[in-house]
Amino acid sequence: MIRKCIIAVGLVTWLLNLEAQTKKTFTVDVDQPMAKVSPNMWGVFFEDINLGADGGIYAELIKNRSFEFAQPLMGWEKLGKDIPEGSLLVLNRPGNEQNPRFLRIKKHEEGKENLGLRNEGFRGMGIKQNLRYDFSVLYRQEQQGIRLHVQLIDSLGQVIGEGQMEPEQADGQWHKQQISFQATETEPKAKLNVWFDGEGQLDLDMISLFPEDTWKKRSGGLRADMVQLLADMKPGFIRFPGGCIVEGHELSTRYQWKKTVGPIEDRQLIINRWNTEFQHRLTPDYYQTFGLGFFEYFQLSEDIGAEPLPILNCGMACQFNTAELVPLDDLDEYVQDALDLIEFANGDVQTKWGKLRAEMGHPEPFELKMIGIGNENWGPQYVERLEAFKKTLNDRYPEINIVASSGTGPDGERFEYLDTALRKMGIDIIDEHYYQSPEWFLENAARYDDYDRQGPKIFAGEYAAHTDRTAGEGNKNSWRAAIAEAAFLTGLERNADVVSMASYAPLFAHVDGWQWTPDLIWVDNLKAYGTPNYHVQKLYATNKGTDVVPIKVDGEIPTGQNGIYASAVVDQSAKQLIIKVVNHSDQAMNAELNIKLKGKLAKQVDQILLKADLLDDVNTIDQPDKVAPKESSIAIKGKKLFANIDPYAFYIYKVAIN
Repeated sequence: MIRKCIIAVGLVTWLLNLEAQTKKTFTVDVDQPMAKVSPNMWGVFFEDINLGADGGIYAELIKNRSFEFAQPLMGWEKLGKDIPEGSLLVLNRPGNEQNPRFLRIKKHEEGKENLGLRNEGFRGMGIKQNLRYDFSVLYRQEQQGIRLHVQLIDSLGQVIGEGQMEPEQADGQWHKQQISFQATETEPKAKLNVWFDGEGQLDLDMISLFPEDTWKKRSGGLRADMVQLLADMKPGFIRFPGGCIVEGHELSTRYQWKKTVGPIEDRQLIINRWNTEFQHRLTPDYYQTFGLGFFEYFQLSEDIGAEPLPILNCGMACQFNTAELVPLDDLDEYVQDALDLIEFANGDVQTKWGKLRAEMGHPEPFELKMIGIGNENWGPQYVERLEAFKKTLNDRYPEINIVASSGTGPDGERFEYLDTALRKMGIDIIDEHYYQSPEWFLENAARYDDYDRQGPKIFAGEYAAHTDRTAGEGNKNSWRAAIAEAAFLTGLERNADVVSMASYAPLFAHVDGWQWTPDLIWVDNLKAYGTPNYHVQKLYATNKGTDVVPIKVDGEIPTGQNGIYASAVVDQSAKQLIIKVVNHSDQAMNAELNIKLKGKLAKQVDQILLKADLLDDVNTIDQPDKVAPKESSIAIKGKKLFANIDPYAFYIYKVAIN
């Protein structure tokens, strides 16, 4: 009997302790706004890594379409038996540095299909049943004679779409011609055959294949499902084109925006620096064709309502590679590139670069407001080059905000030196990067609480929780990483008067062609899905509000005490209070949310819940929504909301206010 009494008393004590541990009182003061939230607060960072552009969002299906890779026929396979020597030749045309190579076909036998080429695409070609495909070439011939028979084949070699082309002009000049045909089956790993019938000589270049279902149905455009995932985030900005490709392995392979605009066939291909960067993920067929160039980046930004944020080389190659420098006396070309870019984006159509923008189809300015100088550069050599850019840009375009690098990490000697120098310089926005462990993100939710409110704004330009070593193969886009980021972002939101922009990095990764993990969005040749990390930033971006308001838990600012992180904003235009709560503990909690407000509250609260069954859960191509938000509603009593908060969960509460 005594033993039973002891057990009963122990059980009651345990339950009372559990209740004491898990009951939390939240207080939100709607009538005391603390700071404005930047309309550009949550955005996206794009870099052509992991087949992000070619083989990814740029919808071209042909790899090495202009034979400009280091191995001119990489991606191509000769077809036919007993092919006579000289039937297929790669030649150079003098005076064309941008696109010198072309293919010459010589055929001496009419009719029989015994000469052809096969292109393997980017890890295959994603082909959809009943969709139209547009095949085009640049060609040159003195007289008609050779016809093209184009075939899409599946992984078994069966034809799943085909068309015929007979080049029409025979004047020795280059012309473009296109045919279209429909696919009869869906195939994730298709290839393209081009057979040559007839006899004669024909020169070919820019052999291209695009699906009809590009974003906004633009000819030669972007992959629609990938753009839609970006548009769904409602990003405030797009930072482009990177990233380390801005710097280049050496300056000769840096990103030069002027070589990415104008006619597609005149854009000069270069090797992608991620081609050989990681020995464990060598990608020798990774090049940049610049079909996705600066005009297309600006256009994409406009399409999805995001501010463009172009980043330019500052006269320094990647310091992890060659650390090659342009002498300060020779920096004028680089500074002029920045001035010309602003003219390209905003200039009148009578100006040189504004005229080119208009010729490309956009006479209206893109309304560029900010520009980045350098990417992850550091040291005094960066500061002195940045000062040269700043002086000229401030003189010519004082309305343009300058974004500058704080180096490669969030602390240490490099960071401290740059943070001090950039603040002394009066730079507009400091770009901080952090690829850190989930624990770092949890421990740094209060990072910006003590930052100078009168100093430069902060751009959290590249963030991602890494569950393994940086860029290692063991990194996973797991809920463990995503919930740590969700907790950290409450600190960014609470400090919106300091932090004006934030973006996860990298953005895209192809499941068969990645170099770096983790990544926000994963794709194969037919499908794309958002990771748990994607859903976290999307929830912040689509619920960003206009004004930060104070929130406390048991009288304290919630920065991780007992695993609780929280922030609150008001959306003045939507007349809505939005509360974000992260429970990063293994204990369920009973929450009482007290809302201080002179006006009235609606009687229902919209609740969004993002959680997983296990911390190591991930989304995949086959299970794209394993970790995804779920919506419901809760009744509110007066100005109090009573909610049950699950372990390891991210909640958003939205309530209409008057």
